[in-house]
Amino acid sequence: MPSAFQFQCHLVLIFLAASKGETRYLEVRDAGEDDPFLLLSEDLKRELSAGQIYRRSLRCIDMLSIEGQFTFTADQPQLHCATFFIGEPEELITIDYDFVNIDCQRGDFLKVFDGWILKGEKFPSSLDHPLTTSQRYVDFCESGNIQRSMRSSQNVAMIFFRIHQPGNGFTVTVKKNTNLFPCNVISQTPSGRFTMVIPHQHRNCSFSIIYPVVIKISDLILGHLNGLFLKKPSAGCAGVGDFVELLGGAGLDPSKMFPLADLCHSFHGSAQMKIGCDNTVLRMVSSGKHINRVTFEYHQLDLQETETRKENSIEEFCFPSI
Repeated sequence: MPSAFQFQCHLVLIFLAASKGETRYLEVRDAGEDDPFLLLSEDLKRELSAGQIYRRSLRCIDMLSIEGQFTFTADQPQLHCATFFIGEPEELITIDYDFVNIDCQRGDFLKVFDGWILKGEKFPSSLDHPLTTSQRYVDFCESGNIQRSMRSSQNVAMIFFRIHQPGNGFTVTVKKNTNLFPCNVISQTPSGRFTMVIPHQHRNCSFSIIYPVVIKISDLILGHLNGLFLKKPSAGCAGVGDFVELLGGAGLDPSKMFPLADLCHSFHGSAQMKIGCDNTVLRMVSSGKHINRVTFEYHQLDLQETETRKENSIEEFCFPSI
């Protein structure tokens, strides 16, 4: 049975894998429908490629992976609403307020969050984001016309809103911008291949895959010698300065997940691990002294699959939740 975390992620986005490569054209339907995703028609794809703006209404709980103009109008008091935005790994998201009609004095609000937050857990974690938690929120009722355009620091962002009066609402325009060095990423699909590069920057970057997966690292450049170490309470790579760690857990925040393995040194070849957790994260810690790079591929773990041990594989493992 799927965990509560997996079920909630399903409602907002996570099983975009059903798109078979067309994930940027998928959107979430109303919660509770048999098919939670809508694949846009070929005609609409051609219109979008021709430069026309896609427009539609927002639902109280919604997800968007496409550019366009989106409007929410309350038909009744809506007190707990959120829209999740996601792009490709190499994209940033810009949200512009075109029109806002809410009653801040009555308790309405409209807030943008730089990242995702679910059940109090954030992605990226506070340890991996360039801004403080308070700086990641932009509250329309506090900023008003001062800040009507917000750009995310990674490929995900979201808005929270509460509207009491029927007929009130807002309109936003969503655009995508290229990110030359993607850092923190949530994968749209349960399989893929990605290369993360941190060019002489003192920062931490996490790649989150909200599925049980088999992950295979094929290339790691940290400027050191070869080596691969299982994480133990008294061991690890913390003193190295530049390393990659694999994390597993049942929530969204990498800082609250369990460390499964550390890769402290460069290698060329293949290191594989099966991780049966709800969420798998590959996290690179960079001191800024090197150009660090890691290439990896991943696919969803078939829990019925008979484990096949290989010389360069690490045993499947996932700590239980506490």
